[in-house]
Amino acid sequence: MRVLIAGGGTGGHVIPALAIARELRDKAGVEVRFVGTARGLETRLVPEAGFALELIKVGQLKNVSVMTRVRTLADLPLGVVRCMGLLRSFRPDVVIGVGGYASGPAMMAAVLLRVPTLAFEPNAVPGLANRIVGKMVSAAAVNFAETQRYFRNANVTGTPVRPEFFAIAPKQPGERKRLLVFGASQGARIFNELLPTIMERLLTALPDLDVVHQTGARHGEATAQAYARVGGPFDRALVTPYLDDMAAQFAAADLIVCRSGASTMAELAAAGRASLLVPFPQAADDHQRKNAEVFVAAGAAEMIIESQLDEERLLKTLTALLGDDVRRQAMGAAARTLAHPDALDEIQAIVMKLAQR
Repeated sequence: MRVLIAGGGTGGHVIPALAIARELRDKAGVEVRFVGTARGLETRLVPEAGFALELIKVGQLKNVSVMTRVRTLADLPLGVVRCMGLLRSFRPDVVIGVGGYASGPAMMAAVLLRVPTLAFEPNAVPGLANRIVGKMVSAAAVNFAETQRYFRNANVTGTPVRPEFFAIAPKQPGERKRLLVFGASQGARIFNELLPTIMERLLTALPDLDVVHQTGARHGEATAQAYARVGGPFDRALVTPYLDDMAAQFAAADLIVCRSGASTMAELAAAGRASLLVPFPQAADDHQRKNAEVFVAAGAAEMIIESQLDEERLLKTLTALLGDDVRRQAMGAAARTLAHPDALDEIQAIVMKLAQR
């Protein structure tokens, strides 16, 4: 059996795609190949995971200049033709589109050649590629029930998450609390700028609080200097460019301040942790805000739009949440109701069913 996985670009697309690929390869003996573009994370992560990667040329259509959009539209038919050639050569039983630049041409090629297709969508609102093919695919695997309306034969499977996150126990009130702040692998400038300005007051208001702040590689030195300039009792604040074991960091945290990308949201749900979400405002189709709104509606998180976030509001919100053990525990329990521990099994079952056609 052969499966072609198309798409990528960001970690939110590539990391779940690799989890699906490993599941199919290791548990069902499926031969898996990827189709991506030269600009995405797949160029590094896919070969490192031991999978073959084919590259096609396709650009962006949203939030770009008119000339870039024209070039992309000109490249799209060539991308579809290139993908049709890959499909005829590899002869996959199923094509899985995970969103991102390469997903659209590959899924369109599969539809034209009548190869069974599965769209995987981790966000509350699909990106452009999945919206275009949503009603043409054979089936879809989505993370949120609200997303089903965009696809044919949609199943709420959830997003694959490492088992370590599901093993995290509810945080019990203790002598000390921990605040975890991170902005995905690249960091978040808004966190790096605001946290140093409020840290002295936050630590003074909450003497039992420790803070772990991941800045991202590019912002580590500048953020550390910002903390040093304002001074204060920062022996209780760890400022670091990287955090290696995020499952362990989630387990130790009482409250998490972060963006609301699909992978992060799935990890918050699996870990059952209360969160303050600040969606990335430049995310395509504002999908991070829509992801966060699902958690807010479930009582699992608070959300502050970045344009409305300042020192005083951040300090007030963090002090209130960290000072209310009962509310944080309720938010964590609500987050866990959004988790999908069987996501990989369910996605594999859909793939196998499609292949039998």
